[in-house]
Amino acid sequence: MQKTLEVDLLAHTQVTESWKDYWKAHGGIEDVVDGQAVALTAIRTCYSPLTPFEIVLKEGKKYFNESAADGGKGTEADRLLRHIMKSGHTSTIEHLSFTFMISGLSRAALAQLTRHRVGFSYSVQSQRFVKFGSGDKSGGFDYVIPESIKKVNAPNPEILMMVFEEMMRDIQVKYDYLRDQGVSAEDARSILPQAAACNLTMTANLRSIIDFYRKRGPHTHAQAEIQDLAVQMREAVTEAEPWTDMFFGEGAE
Repeated sequence: MQKTLEVDLLAHTQVTESWKDYWKAHGGIEDVVDGQAVALTAIRTCYSPLTPFEIVLKEGKKYFNESAADGGKGTEADRLLRHIMKSGHTSTIEHLSFTFMISGLSRAALAQLTRHRVGFSYSVQSQRFVKFGSGDKSGGFDYVIPESIKKVNAPNPEILMMVFEEMMRDIQVKYDYLRDQGVSAEDARSILPQAAACNLTMTANLRSIIDFYRKRGPHTHAQAEIQDLAVQMREAVTEAEPWTDMFFGEGAE
């Protein structure tokens, strides 16, 4: 069955409830953004005589209440983050992590994704332990149709779709036959195509996600499917932490 890529955010870095309670009890403003509080603590730890615990408590009002001194958008916290990104001191945003639930990614795109190793952790659906026979719980393997096959400028594009889908059905029949003959799932998977879809849970830090987007996003020459993944990851991150959006643009600093 044809599958569509879906990316959802499972979790992301937040400050603890005990820290929030202490912050509020000592006059902190109510709407501190969790990710910015973590990033600010990491950044100022490098340059401040204060302890990490004291930094946001003693400097938070300045950074979160005052308008950006550089004339840019947002607060002094936004200005500091822009400065840090421009200066290249981006190890300080590695403290923010995001965990994604990804489904409908082809094995071909997975091979490209897992080339991004620094700052990424992957738990991928196994074709060895998950059985993809028509009569198994999976109902058979799902697959991804490349955009170029869907949109190719050919005299009869519907024929290309028909050929592709017939091939997927034929592979399913042959996979089922091998399994019926006693071939193990771990060996029968050898005939599954690169178009076969998989599911994964993936965690990455913010620095690595931004780097991934700059290398695989819609302004690059990356394959359409992984561009789509990059865009959906960006959307999930910026929905959770809107201040990060300014760092994803083409050539953004």
